[in-house]
Amino acid sequence: MASISLLLALFVFSVIGTSLAESRKELRNKQEITLQTLKHSFHYSNRINPSRVVQISWQPRVFLYKGFLSDKECDYLISLAYALKEESSADDGPSERVGASLDMEDGILARIDERLSAWTFLPKENSKPLQVIHYEPEQNGQNLDYFTNKTNLELSGTLMATVVLYLSTATQGGQILFPESVPKSSSLSNCNNSSQILQPVKGNAILFFSLYPSASPDQSSFHARCPVLEGDMWSATKYFYAKPINKGKVSVISDGGECTDEDDSCAAWAATGECQRNPVFMIGSPDYFGTCRKSCNAC
Repeated sequence: MASISLLLALFVFSVIGTSLAESRKELRNKQEITLQTLKHSFHYSNRINPSRVVQISWQPRVFLYKGFLSDKECDYLISLAYALKEESSADDGPSERVGASLDMEDGILARIDERLSAWTFLPKENSKPLQVIHYEPEQNGQNLDYFTNKTNLELSGTLMATVVLYLSTATQGGQILFPESVPKSSSLSNCNNSSQILQPVKGNAILFFSLYPSASPDQSSFHARCPVLEGDMWSATKYFYAKPINKGKVSVISDGGECTDEDDSCAAWAATGECQRNPVFMIGSPDYFGTCRKSCNAC
């Protein structure tokens, strides 16, 4: 009797495993069909329309581009993320959250990158691949996803600007906040008083800079995100750095040790007194790894 039960259990598990595998294969096939259908339905344009750009704040420098992406481009990026997630989790079972780095050769991605570079005036060689993530409704409460320059530095590379592309509309919540904005604005620093102009809308793009034009860090660019209260939110984030990206990492000037300069101009800046006038950028702080620590004799 026990052997019969064991055989029955093995049979049931085998059926379930086969069913899950077939379901994943069917989903991947549907995603591939969706991608190919979307890819052949585009009418490309890399022209930037300045009339669609709205300046939100000057400190930090924040700009909104209304309708940066078309609906089809948004759907295509979501489908790419789904396809990559299915491929990576095929052996691990389904995942509750979809998130993917779109690090691949793709014509549509390349055109979006070119348009981002044209809008921001920043070279695409200084950027990382688009990071797509899906947020389901969350509990109301404290701000989420709080970032500082330190969080976004890799190998002491300097984050220059961030672009957030909204791939879907969140009917309530999900806005980016800037708690250190100057002058202090409740619409930019409080979820309860957030401006509707920052509400995630499909196709819109938010651009904000982490550095001043002088290349010193802008601490007012520290940001947070309100919880998504209604509707699913899909977004794609593009990070631009002050130096070209090399093999997925920010390139730096190094002498083999930890005491380095991250810019060729560090010696000249130090000679003109910038170590004393601009110590946060040159030497560093708890939230920022200094750009010219070697030239300032800080290590």
